[in-house]
Amino acid sequence: MTGVAESRTYAAQLSALLRESCTQLVRAPSHSQRKEGARKLARHALVLSAILGACVIALMVFLDAQEIVMMPPRGTPGLWPVRILTDFGKDTYVLWLLATVLIVIALGSPALGATMRARWLHFGTRVQYLFFAVLLPVLVTEGVKWSVGRGRPFVGGKPNPFNFEPFAGSEAYYSFPSAHAVTGFALAFAVGAVWPRARPWMLFYALLIAASRLVLLAHHPSDVVAGALIGVLGAMAVRYWFAARQIGFAIHGDGKIVPL
Repeated sequence: MTGVAESRTYAAQLSALLRESCTQLVRAPSHSQRKEGARKLARHALVLSAILGACVIALMVFLDAQEIVMMPPRGTPGLWPVRILTDFGKDTYVLWLLATVLIVIALGSPALGATMRARWLHFGTRVQYLFFAVLLPVLVTEGVKWSVGRGRPFVGGKPNPFNFEPFAGSEAYYSFPSAHAVTGFALAFAVGAVWPRARPWMLFYALLIAASRLVLLAHHPSDVVAGALIGVLGAMAVRYWFAARQIGFAIHGDGKIVPL
């Protein structure tokens, strides 16, 4: 009977944890400085969009066609290390890894003592932010890819950066933006937001992932810059969502969002 009671207690604690986690994510924002945070987010998003948006247009016009002819041909045997590297930015792999960590934290926390459980759940909150910071821009990217329908390098037989077939729904016309760049830069921003000392390393990681997409002729330069923009904006928006609900982040009087 003791084992049955403990099993019921564990199940009840796990159910309460999951219910609370879902509830706090969708509850109304309550932070007293949320308006200041929203204004600062809007300013940063506008400036970033203007700068990188201009870069995307300039790259399309002046560099994309020239850059892809400089890359080694697809299928070059010596590129196998780059093919391995680029998978570290694949959205499916990153999201499944983060989801697995969240599942482990959820299943393990009811069995821990109070102090360790608090630390475990604090870490879980950060991982939860990382998951949604990657998931949101990835979902946005899928819609943009489908609606824009930009051809990948050399689709059509020539280096034409203006080869578009909107709503084609074909992998060959899923070049803009780069989902790997979205994932890499979203994850880099999110990790840097909760662990600021990791920012240089995560930026290096994101740049490597973006470069690998160019070397493998999977994308044009403008694709990866657009992916970086969407990834960072998505992670910024999710950070504000968490901060406005006082989950893992605080908002200062000047609108600056910092990790708790």
